[in-house]
Amino acid sequence: MNSKKRKAADEDSSDTKESLQDKVIESETAVINASNCGSDECGNSTDQQKSDNGGSSEEPGTSEKVSEEQCNDSVNKSSDQHEQKHTRLEGSQTAGVLLFCGGTNWDLIGRRELPKNAKDAVGRNLWGPHQLTSLQGIRVTGVFSGSCAVHSVIIIEGGRVMTWGRNDKGQLGHCDNKRRDIPTIVETLKDHNIVSAACGRSHTLFLSERGIVYATGDNKMAQCGIGSQNNAINIPTKVSFKGRSITKVACGAEFSVIVDVKGGMYSFGCPEYGQLGHNSDGVYFVTSNKLSFRCELVPKRIIAFIEKTREGHVSLVDDVQIMSVACGINHTVAIDTKKRCYSFGFGGYGRLGHAEQKDEKVPRLIKAFDGPRNVSGVKKVFAGGTYSMAINELDVLFFWGQNKRTGEATMYPKPVQDLVGWQVRDVGCSNCSIVCVADESVISWGPSPTYGELGYGESRPKSSTTPQEVKPLDGIHVHNVACGYGHTLFIARDDTEEERNKINQLPEYTP
Repeated sequence: MNSKKRKAADEDSSDTKESLQDKVIESETAVINASNCGSDECGNSTDQQKSDNGGSSEEPGTSEKVSEEQCNDSVNKSSDQHEQKHTRLEGSQTAGVLLFCGGTNWDLIGRRELPKNAKDAVGRNLWGPHQLTSLQGIRVTGVFSGSCAVHSVIIIEGGRVMTWGRNDKGQLGHCDNKRRDIPTIVETLKDHNIVSAACGRSHTLFLSERGIVYATGDNKMAQCGIGSQNNAINIPTKVSFKGRSITKVACGAEFSVIVDVKGGMYSFGCPEYGQLGHNSDGVYFVTSNKLSFRCELVPKRIIAFIEKTREGHVSLVDDVQIMSVACGINHTVAIDTKKRCYSFGFGGYGRLGHAEQKDEKVPRLIKAFDGPRNVSGVKKVFAGGTYSMAINELDVLFFWGQNKRTGEATMYPKPVQDLVGWQVRDVGCSNCSIVCVADESVISWGPSPTYGELGYGESRPKSSTTPQEVKPLDGIHVHNVACGYGHTLFIARDDTEEERNKINQLPEYTP
């Protein structure tokens, strides 16, 4: 949507925005007065404004100290510290062999030409699933990437973490900016049991079993949440957060979202399009013709969740405890313990599911799922570059937004008709491609051009606008799947001799 149309639309809805602003302010007051957070809900805008031009005059964590003084709730704070000390998160209990397909020329994927410092970069597209020679004998428990990420994270048995791919901003956490063509142990985290991770365009979050988050990579928009803005950090650094233990992490292109053990959701990084959920897009004028953003330097709690009627009436949603979250390039979808689904951020192509293309600056309830729990409740959410997906309690897969480069967008959640009747277990969302694990099959689709992330094989079509089975994986049970910008990661079960033989029939890849 061009800027003139967006401006006109914003002016038309000014009354609604003012009403929403009042409600959010009332909610903020109520939450702070009865705070149970003990962390960063109370921001320090003066300090953030100082930091927007490249640095902070204070040490990381100062904003959090101010927050604790304002909240003034010593009982809950000590309770949170006790919780964080004793909480132990469990990683995946399933393990298997890593399979990979897609592009391996990490410096070229998603770009028209190689950058000047990567002229000798090489790598071919793997059109079908391959074993990685460097991982022979290593069992994997978790795979992670992102719809705009050109790097990957895997967790192996024992909680050790490995990364590889593009590393121009230090997003792999190896204390340098050299790309890795094979999975490499992150030595700085070898003493930590990592249970989850998330990948943004050029940054990465790691979640330890103790509920502590570590960040590495690009920090120009404060997406690493370390209390300052700088170009990049190439060593995993603890996120400046003193609240409860964190249980979920997610990354957009230049922002991050984390969820604590009590369902509180926090965000930090670039606030463009309202993608942080704090009822602001953070835009301000540096000069008369230059705009910038007031980035959130440390995690700040999202305290208002709304629902909106067709007539535009806005009301707050009560008793929201977030249990899962997923981020696209500039939007976020989340579900709470009551199986309700919310979305916020950039509204283009209908990716928020509200039957309109308006940006949402606070989490808004998706009415299409607002029905009886046993029919419409959502249990998993996923986000691609410009689209979103969800699995309801009947294992039906829903899609909204647009993953094609032409045609009309899907403005609200609709079942994927080709998969009705299938039990969808997991979904990987690439920039435009989609890979699903359903029943005992793997199904994928996506528009041209692709890098091989659909996994159809060397002699088969390279793209498909309709869901197709990934034939090279016939007879192989896949536990989990994750997609990057142009690649896909699978964890294949290898418990029996027959399963191992099937996997060994797949080709091996050595960079």
